[in-house]
Amino acid sequence: MATRTAGTSRADLIADAALALLAERGMRGLTHRAVDERAGLPQGSTSNCARTRQALLEAAVRRLAEREARVLAPDGLLPAAGAGSGPGPEGRGPGADGSPAAGAAELVAGLARVLHRYLTDHPELLVCRYELALEATRRPELREFFDATGRQFREPLLALMTAAGSAEPERHALSLVAWCEGLMFSCAAGSYSRSVPSEQELRAGFAELLGGMLGPRWAPR
Repeated sequence: MATRTAGTSRADLIADAALALLAERGMRGLTHRAVDERAGLPQGSTSNCARTRQALLEAAVRRLAEREARVLAPDGLLPAAGAGSGPGPEGRGPGADGSPAAGAAELVAGLARVLHRYLTDHPELLVCRYELALEATRRPELREFFDATGRQFREPLLALMTAAGSAEPERHALSLVAWCEGLMFSCAAGSYSRSVPSEQELRAGFAELLGGMLGPRWAPR
């Protein structure tokens, strides 16, 4: 049974229960009745909040984005969409020793820290994302909503790559996302599910990737 904490609305409680079911049982286990039971609510509560299956899936996508944003928030790596320049050597200024290279190293360390935190503390969110993404390939109306929700992460990432000095931020952002997504899938659901990389290993990976795209100051040291 889900526990309703102070400040959690009934809509959020229902969405959290839906995500828990997706992580544990997959898409087939997500029903209005099962959400009511998981949330500890009277039968019919979920139907009153999200009358159709599409509405229930949209609620899950929206809540997933909110929870993923909280995973990223402590490091401030991705500003709110439309907030302008993101972090990076130019966007956030030099590093602690005043050098652009140190600023690059700090960003690499921040990216590694966020990804490691996601992989070790929130793997269930990744499973939910994969379930919803696959369902969106079969439901055009959900695909539209899923993509629109994801833009809140895409636009700040483009700003981050621009601030880092990329001459092709769209292409480089796609490369960064593809690298992260591939690694996350391998660790959450693929052949490396029992061997999550350390922060140090992730820092080396980010430095190698960004060094190839953005120049020598991003190269591993």
